[in-house]
Amino acid sequence: MLRIAVPNKGSLSGPAGEMLHEAGYQQRRESKELRIVDPTNEVEFFYLRPRDIAIYVSSGKLDIGITGRDLLIDSGADAEEILPLGFARSTFRFAGKPGTANGVEDLKGRTIATSYEGIVAAHLADRGVDASVVHLDGAVETAIELGVAGVIADVVETGTSLRNAGLEVFGEPIMKSEAIVIRRSGAEPDETTEPKVQQFLRRLQGVLVARTYVMMDYDCRVEQLEKAVALTPGLESPTVSPLHNEGWVAVRAMVPAKEAQRIMDDLYEIGARAILTTAIHACRL
Repeated sequence: MLRIAVPNKGSLSGPAGEMLHEAGYQQRRESKELRIVDPTNEVEFFYLRPRDIAIYVSSGKLDIGITGRDLLIDSGADAEEILPLGFARSTFRFAGKPGTANGVEDLKGRTIATSYEGIVAAHLADRGVDASVVHLDGAVETAIELGVAGVIADVVETGTSLRNAGLEVFGEPIMKSEAIVIRRSGAEPDETTEPKVQQFLRRLQGVLVARTYVMMDYDCRVEQLEKAVALTPGLESPTVSPLHNEGWVAVRAMVPAKEAQRIMDDLYEIGARAILTTAIHACRL
């Protein structure tokens, strides 16, 4: 049975559970549940603190897990990213009072407060900057006001909290993070679990594609088909079927959801009609 770690709380938990549900896996009904078994799919889910997931996976006790890229790197665990999931995106930045610094090179001799000591220490070392790093759990913005540090390094999503604290980001981003699937580094494929791991990844990839694309159907005249296909090339090639009325064909293709309205307008301009889009709930590519 495949053993998978899932975030039990925080910004990763809800979206991870939704994605797994869309992928056809049973999920917990109550937040207090720490372990459930999905016998149909032969998977056992363990709901753990997001910060601990990389440690459990690197130990080999769990086969794979869902966590944040920032949490994986900060943990220093012997685990690796195998699939980005596209949610819980954030940017890790330095911040301070206006005029404090322009870039990482200005941090020499400074004290930096952060909840991600591993990431910051590695970033400074890579750039040859000698600075002190103070570990704090949460609300690091107050570290500057209280004199604990002159600079902070933290996850920035909207920047509202920093602005409210009178701080501004500076320099290049330290890293960009999102939810990811991880497994133990250098893990030898196990003939029992590896097929399930690959099936799990295919299902999640199917969800990602289904969320990104819509199915578009339309009718057009044969003489306009090449122009229409150029607008809707699909992933491999569109499906084209003759209609009962001579000189007309029906076309079906997957198109990026964010471009669907523009594509519909362009198709209409070249004479396509009966243009429809439908959501894709699952797929395999």
